Amino acid sequence: MTEINPPFWQDRPAFVTGGTGLLGGWLVRRLLEAGADVVCLVRDWIPQSDLVQNQQIERVKVVRGDVGDQALLERVLGEYEIDTVIHLAAQTIVGIANRNPVSTFESNIAGTWALLEACRRSPLVKQIVVASSDKAYGDHEHLPYDEGTPLQGRHPYDVSKSCSDLIAQSYATTYGLPVVVTRCGNFYGGGDLNWNRIVPGTVRSVLRGQRPIIRSDGNYIRDYFYVEDGAAAYILLAEKLAGNPELAGQAFNFSNEIQVSVLQMVQQILKLMGSDLQAEILNQTTNEIRHQYLSAAKARQMLDWKPLFTLDEGLQQTISWYRDFLGASQ
Repeated sequence: MTEINPPFWQDRPAFVTGGTGLLGGWLVRRLLEAGADVVCLVRDWIPQSDLVQNQQIERVKVVRGDVGDQALLERVLGEYEIDTVIHLAAQTIVGIANRNPVSTFESNIAGTWALLEACRRSPLVKQIVVASSDKAYGDHEHLPYDEGTPLQGRHPYDVSKSCSDLIAQSYATTYGLPVVVTRCGNFYGGGDLNWNRIVPGTVRSVLRGQRPIIRSDGNYIRDYFYVEDGAAAYILLAEKLAGNPELAGQAFNFSNEIQVSVLQMVQQILKLMGSDLQAEILNQTTNEIRHQYLSAAKARQMLDWKPLFTLDEGLQQTISWYRDFLGASQ
């Protein structure tokens, strides 16, 4: 990953929440490759997570606990003399958020303010990157979203991201906290074990010779973003914030800037896997935004950022990962 600056990260104490998630696994891997001294907050032990499967977890300091435990977070930041914080921990599944709004609000909103308050009380913390989402923007007629688009989530997951995003901005503005916000589209890539998501679910179905399932009508349009690009973007943003404190309080979209429907995504996976299976469309989805995609012009201009993978390249890497993970022979 050419964007990483190893001298910056060498021996740097970095705290990652959500390290056993999809993005977290790849991010921790890249930080370790760059020589960082990584501390991970882990709530639940996930033996199938990429961080555990590839044994990277044996190379990091693991703190067991919940992101809403402010006292624990203050202890971690102080005892491990944390310099850089990357906050990924969240309830990320829209369907689960709709069924369990309170636990989603507790993780995504209260977890964010607990972490930021702990950082405010920890004088050694120099950079904080907080994961928001394109869902924080809510539903808008004018597309693509840029960073000036109002945050107006309406459904539980979207609201949780709007709130956590605004809380991060308030800590930067009111307390001078060195925090920046990322807003990315739908992450996909190897290591995603949430099988009801369209990419891993489709790949697994094809490898098992089963028709892939589309929960919606297939016409929802999303901004799909490869997870290794996401990891590189977070690392780059932390480095840029260190060199330019005036970035604090700002948000950045990261995106390939393409519009892809769910059905198109499934069809592209089928094509890359050489499958003639037909998707089964359930048309059961509710409380989700119909059409979203992002402008990444600000990140290109201010951070000199660009994605490293096209959609097809990211999908090919992803399919290869699941072939190995699921032990498929073809």
